[in-house]
Amino acid sequence: MSTTSTPVASPSTVQKLTSEVLGTFILVFGVIGTAIFAAGFAGGEGGLNVGFLGVALALGLSVVVGAYAFGPISGGHFNPAVTLGLAVAGHFAWREVLGYIAAQLVGGILASTALLGILATGPVFDIAVFQGASTGYGELSPGGYGLVSVFLVETIATAVFLFVILSVTSSGRVAANFAPLAIGLTLTVIALVAIPVSNGSFNPARSIATAIFGGAEALSQVWLSIVAPILGAVIAGFIFKAVFDRPAKLAA
Repeated sequence: MSTTSTPVASPSTVQKLTSEVLGTFILVFGVIGTAIFAAGFAGGEGGLNVGFLGVALALGLSVVVGAYAFGPISGGHFNPAVTLGLAVAGHFAWREVLGYIAAQLVGGILASTALLGILATGPVFDIAVFQGASTGYGELSPGGYGLVSVFLVETIATAVFLFVILSVTSSGRVAANFAPLAIGLTLTVIALVAIPVSNGSFNPARSIATAIFGGAEALSQVWLSIVAPILGAVIAGFIFKAVFDRPAKLAA
């Protein structure tokens, strides 16, 4: 019996992109499914009202599950803003960015389409629930917040999210097995802040996936939920690269 260990092959491009599709599907299916079927923003019936806390937990747990399942294959981005932020910070190859973003969009849209199919065979078929789950300001903001407030919360929250991702995934800072937990818990915390303001996206793939079924208002505002998270992620990527990735000074 040979004692030589068999080398583990690096994941192929197809495996990475498939992982991003599946991980983003789980994220969108989990959080938007909870928002549509169990949140009961206007008051739930039959004990199904999980409210904002339930949606925030669904978001965080979906990311934890996806990160543990597919993180070792693709890195577990599941979010175009995360992919771009990691690339800006020098922690991800630019040549793979477009493929990842495309995969994430596909995964998100497949998830919202699946939810639409579930809704269509239910007792009440009202596509307006996708507007309620869409991100935005004014009519789309659960708390009635304006454009500036929504832009700020989406930008700041995504920047915080990226700082945590970069910190816990950088070599030697946190045990690899705990990184998904830190990332998922961070997402839950920032969602608790942002859901009343913007409906809490931090993810262009999630926003696009709901907006395509959310009607004219959701589609007209989806630009904000694309631009703000990307801006926040890019800012975090630049700062992390400049401050935390600088070579350590040699002791005198």
